[in-house]
Amino acid sequence: MTTRAGFIALIGEPNAGKSTLLNRMVGAKVSIVTHKVQTTRARIRGVAMEGESQLVFVDTPGLFQPKRRLDRAMVAAAWGGAADADIVVLLIEAHRGLTEGVARILEGLADLPQGRRLVLAINKIDRVAAPVLLALTKAMNERLAFERTFLISAERGHGVEDLRRWLAEALPEGPWLYPEDQIADLPMRMIAAEMTREKLTLRLHQELPYQLTVETESWQERKDGSVRIDQVIYVARDGHKGIVLGHRGETIKAISQAARAEIAEFLGRPVHLFLQVKVRENWMEEAERYGEMGLDFRDGSA
Repeated sequence: MTTRAGFIALIGEPNAGKSTLLNRMVGAKVSIVTHKVQTTRARIRGVAMEGESQLVFVDTPGLFQPKRRLDRAMVAAAWGGAADADIVVLLIEAHRGLTEGVARILEGLADLPQGRRLVLAINKIDRVAAPVLLALTKAMNERLAFERTFLISAERGHGVEDLRRWLAEALPEGPWLYPEDQIADLPMRMIAAEMTREKLTLRLHQELPYQLTVETESWQERKDGSVRIDQVIYVARDGHKGIVLGHRGETIKAISQAARAEIAEFLGRPVHLFLQVKVRENWMEEAERYGEMGLDFRDGSA
């Protein structure tokens, strides 16, 4: 039996659908998915099996023009994921086409080490007509020689199986990197924190979600099979704390209920979730917070 295994980096602009594609490939929710940009901070690895191949997906933060330390660390993590991968999949949106951001990414891809296999996946194909797709495919491949181009809808699943099968056959021969039943290499503490952060992002608006982070402070296994999870939501300003808590605590209560239900479904057992909100004005300048998100604090240096 010949086994294959390797790392596949999903890169693209914010909101291109990378997390949705990762979750579709893996068959479970391992990456935060919202309609807000820049929600993926850490390089979350999802593990999928296809025949005798083990596909390890690196879902990177969206590539954009960095302004702050956190921005720079996120962009560095994205390019680090691409440089380390066996195959790089560039995901672009069909209806947005070859934007300035995509053009910058193409320049960066051209500078990757020789031998890196590059694949183009044009997402959200249901939003445009066939002639537009053909023209976009031609324009992209003229800018950079992709090994293959796939037309997909990550949300609906169209074309995803074809992409997964091709990736499985393209990976190098070798032993599997993770146990067969493992779907992510992030600690459960971090996955649980990401799930809570997603609920915060969906519930709250504008800049606030970007100015907060969630950490799992304690994880206690109970004799009855349930788990008690204590998490802290760090916000940058005192005024943000009131927004997160809501009138009479209604907002934090709704977030807690939604997060608890999703974590319990993911774990397959009862969860007791307790949330606290704390103000840490400079959390975006603390190395420890970056480590919790799987980012390198040094990469954020100007």
